[in-house]
Amino acid sequence: MRNKIFTIPNIVTSGRIILTPVLFVLLLYAPTRGISLLVAVVFVLASVTDFLDGYLARRMNQVTSLGKFLDPLADKLLVGVALIMMIPMDRVPPWIVALIVGREILVTSLRVVAMQEGMIVEASRMAKYKTTFQIVAVVGLLIHYEYRFSVGSLQFVVDFHQIGIILLYIALFITLWTGAVYFHTFSKKLRDG
Repeated sequence: MRNKIFTIPNIVTSGRIILTPVLFVLLLYAPTRGISLLVAVVFVLASVTDFLDGYLARRMNQVTSLGKFLDPLADKLLVGVALIMMIPMDRVPPWIVALIVGREILVTSLRVVAMQEGMIVEASRMAKYKTTFQIVAVVGLLIHYEYRFSVGSLQFVVDFHQIGIILLYIALFITLWTGAVYFHTFSKKLRDG
């Protein structure tokens, strides 16, 4: 049993959970340009573990029930903390955060109920897109500031906040859509089973 818990993929996932309080503390000081960039880097490093743990679990044949539970939980914690902490900085509309966090709580609750009923409600491909859009949107919102880039004689200004907001609206749509699909799938399995 111990071997099933302390697998390398589960340790990587746990690292993402451990980085969440670090992100929380850094976000307390995030209004400056430099700190915002540092927070975005920490968030990106934590987010990379989302892809790494799944890859390692499949590659090493170490897919576990604990990993299936921890992985989406770690994603939700990481993204949720980042979004909630950006509300007082006026980087994200509170109603969007409420909808995204509310959906995540409802879907997690649904998964727990499904497990108790002996059902498995697998993550869809769209749910993976949802996570990707949420992560990329949060990175843009964490960086927040405009940056100027030069390529040869061309000058570019990238407004990371605007990019983050646009991606967040796309993420919100996918988040709500996949939430509705989860509930539809669950209710259909209840009716059929």
